Amino acid sequence: MLVLEEQRYIQEDLERLEQAIADRVRDEPKHIRDRLKRDHEVAQLLDQIQSQSKALLAIYKDENGSRATEIQQIGGGDPFEAFYKQVEDIRAHHARYPNEQAENSEQRYRSRPGDSEMASTVDNIFTGEESYGRFFDLNSAYNSYLNLPNVKRSNYLQYLENFDHFTPGQGGLKRADKMTDQYFSYVGALADYLERFMRRTRPLEDVDKTLSSFDDDFEAEWQKNEVEGWQNDASASGSANKLSSPDAKWCDDCEKEFKNENVYNNHLTGRKHIKAAEQRKARQDESGGESSGAGNVSATRLKERAIAQREHRVKRLASAMSTERSDTRVNVERKQGMTERERQQELDNLFNATEQTHQTTGDGDDDDNDDDDKIYNPLKLPPGWDGKPIPYWLYRLHGLGVELTCEICGNYVYMGRRSFDKHFNEARHIYGLKCLGITNTALFRDITGIDEALKLWEKIQKTEKKAKVDEGSLVQMEDGEGNVMPEKVYYDLQKQGLL
Repeated sequence: MLVLEEQRYIQEDLERLEQAIADRVRDEPKHIRDRLKRDHEVAQLLDQIQSQSKALLAIYKDENGSRATEIQQIGGGDPFEAFYKQVEDIRAHHARYPNEQAENSEQRYRSRPGDSEMASTVDNIFTGEESYGRFFDLNSAYNSYLNLPNVKRSNYLQYLENFDHFTPGQGGLKRADKMTDQYFSYVGALADYLERFMRRTRPLEDVDKTLSSFDDDFEAEWQKNEVEGWQNDASASGSANKLSSPDAKWCDDCEKEFKNENVYNNHLTGRKHIKAAEQRKARQDESGGESSGAGNVSATRLKERAIAQREHRVKRLASAMSTERSDTRVNVERKQGMTERERQQELDNLFNATEQTHQTTGDGDDDDNDDDDKIYNPLKLPPGWDGKPIPYWLYRLHGLGVELTCEICGNYVYMGRRSFDKHFNEARHIYGLKCLGITNTALFRDITGIDEALKLWEKIQKTEKKAKVDEGSLVQMEDGEGNVMPEKVYYDLQKQGLL
């Protein structure tokens, strides 16, 4: 292929790639499986754009001078001679390959709803527990955690809550127990899983840039000796500031909390404390030798740095995916209350629903070719019964363009008077009134302001207090002469000695 023709072909391909990305981003799929499929397709198209752009830049740089030579040949000689030469080359090519079919560039990057290859790719990169990237699957990491020496036993729910807590005062292991190869492989596997999970669920994000920022933050903290639990001086770990009670005492050598000072003093003569104190003193001496030894770093400190870096990455990745973490805890709690039959039925229903959606999209493409055309809806009109936007005159007739805001519902905007009137009986509005302390919600229709609702509720309470009958006037008392009077008046006269 000629250089100029290759340049034109790459520029055309770049435009088709941009159009393919725009077609996919235009619609927002409802199912998470289709959304992941769309995102992975867009990520592949972006990779192709980068590779094609690099090839185009190499052509423009023209390091070997082939592009300049071709331009000189076209501009300097007979143009018809070069043209007929290209025609002869094309004819010779088709004569050698008579059955070769031409590639349809229009269909190359066109989105196909029934693309089984990409759908199977999305199905294979997630396990059943992950449910297409909605939840974590940390069962293997949990089993590795339970096999660690001197670890605190916990169930899977507690592990999901505390798997990124590594300091001894917050459920983590002691510093000496972390120096084993088993713990190093556990933390590394956990960090690798979270990194792969982020890459699979967020294909359009620059995960490498995010991880490099995590590493830069860790490097700055390590240079300042501010990494929690890994300082040269163990007393600076900060665990002593997080005691469970005011009488509790923290031992820097054992990295353990004691309930009171007597228990703390009694443990000072134990073998475990003496051994831990010797290890801490040796570690401090070693770190002091490093600081005065002109930059010489021991192998122990290098291993500590590697473990601390993986712990820091786990913390940052877990905080970046806090939504998936909380959803995982809710899902595990829900599944623990289900029987095995209910779990299997839930999986079957999810699989059948996914298959039905893809079958309906495939049938629609076969029955009617017009479904391939995108619905043009620049005014964002709501869809009608046929799935197409309603007419604009009907949109104006029902007042759907009028925005009505309710402050009690958290400044939620309702489109149209009909939906605004209906929302007074919905759960969102009733919950907002109950948060304000209002129990009788039937009297607060058409009231959307918080101050207005509080004033009306205060007025209603004052009216109810005035109308409330005094309980003392309901009980009647009779004196010795047969005079009947209320209980309050009877006791007042009795105190005065008038009876």
